[in-house]
Amino acid sequence: MTLSPLIPIFAEIPMAAENISFPQPALQTTVLGIPAIPLITDIFFGILGLIIILVFHGSLINHIIMRFDRRVNRNLELGQYNRVFVHFYVSFFFIALVHIIEIILWSMFLLGLGLMDDAIQALLFAGSCYTTVGFVADVLPVGWKSLAFFIAFTGLFSLAWTTSVMIGMTNTYKAAWNLKYGQDDLSSS
Repeated sequence: MTLSPLIPIFAEIPMAAENISFPQPALQTTVLGIPAIPLITDIFFGILGLIIILVFHGSLINHIIMRFDRRVNRNLELGQYNRVFVHFYVSFFFIALVHIIEIILWSMFLLGLGLMDDAIQALLFAGSCYTTVGFVADVLPVGWKSLAFFIAFTGLFSLAWTTSVMIGMTNTYKAAWNLKYGQDDLSSS
């Protein structure tokens, strides 16, 4: 069994990547009836992609929320409530861009592993899995099918993380709204 999807990764290594093979007994090893080597490879690259995407997501989301908090606190002190609203929508736009970039990163990951040849198909598949909508059929080659789970996990974790951030931002938006329109009780709508 050759590991042809790994050829782009091992291109810098002086040995011929297409000659990489495993001894026959290792290839016949199974875990719950699933061949072990493809399963381990799939899990390794799935976890690697998951870590890359979640670190990327966390870094950018934290930057966006810290910028939002810093600017909005200053605007609230100065009574500039309309600026709070603008910062809310601008931050929301950047958060949406982060999610789109993450889908693009997954599609580049799929293309880089040689699992797909068509960039548009890779983008649609990554987006379908990331959003867990599932509107694209599973087009991954045999031995890589569970990579779709890892794409879905990153989408679920990222969207949950974004939801928690947006709840905090919405509370600030609501407080600015109440202050602007003279409501004494900041918890009322």
